[in-house]
Amino acid sequence: MQPEYDAIIVGGGAAGLSAALMLGRSRRRVVVVDSGLPRNRAAAHLHGYLGSDGIEPAELLARGRREVTGCGVKLLDGRVTDIDGTVGAFTAALEDGAALTGRRVVIATGLIDVLPDVPGLVELWGQRVFHCPYCHGWELRDRSLAVLALDPWAGHGAVMLTPLSADLTLFGDISLAPHDERAFAARGGRIVRQQITAIEPSPAGGVLVRLVDGSVHERDGVFVTPRPLPNDQLLRALGCAVTSSSVYQGFDFVEAGPTGETSVPGVYAVGNSVDISAQLIQAAAAGAKAGQHIATDLLHDEIEALFLASGSDAS
Repeated sequence: MQPEYDAIIVGGGAAGLSAALMLGRSRRRVVVVDSGLPRNRAAAHLHGYLGSDGIEPAELLARGRREVTGCGVKLLDGRVTDIDGTVGAFTAALEDGAALTGRRVVIATGLIDVLPDVPGLVELWGQRVFHCPYCHGWELRDRSLAVLALDPWAGHGAVMLTPLSADLTLFGDISLAPHDERAFAARGGRIVRQQITAIEPSPAGGVLVRLVDGSVHERDGVFVTPRPLPNDQLLRALGCAVTSSSVYQGFDFVEAGPTGETSVPGVYAVGNSVDISAQLIQAAAAGAKAGQHIATDLLHDEIEALFLASGSDAS
């Protein structure tokens, strides 16, 4: 029995919708299943996305959804709980009991930012507390900034902020990589070695950083390094190969090739589910590349089937 779709895409963020757009424009039967929980939903604006810098994250997705439906892509709100099958014949089970069949699968489920356990951090996340200098640093340029040293990566993040502001203070009592600490100090950064007990909004629109010694420090913005947790459960359940990271010690990730292909034939993975460092525009590019590759792959399969049916040699 012929599968209902040429491609089932799980995840309707920038990566998933970009893959869908390429496939839809290739006149492929595509369905996108999205849970409605994008990683950047807490942010008021997105940045670094050429042509859309500064718009609301929801607006970018709304534009993308209009574009993909305009070329025949079907959008479903829901959650995929399981996928099985082989290349050419996959079945995706949805939480509501429905099932979808497809020839290829694209996983674009992103990641979850697990924030350190500091009172007030979750409430201010994406509004006055950020993690990426490329995403929100420009908007806070030349302001007083705090970096919360709650993990060893904080030193690297602090150094990356030094071109944006000369008023940087790193708070925390965690040990930093010696090179990062020296580089931060050389660039004029200040270190306050005290445990952070809470952060709060300040009346002036900034953030109050409370320390264990009772002192309170007001800053215009705060940067912190969350623990990235890829939403790769479906990929692991499918048996996709996993590799240890040479950059992020203690992490392992599902392997994906340059066009998103995993070790399981017919299964592709793009965006933050396999690349935690990918920004929004990079995730979109990865999705577009995967969509192009899948469209070509499907066409080759169809041409080969025609040759086999006619008894001709496909080569």
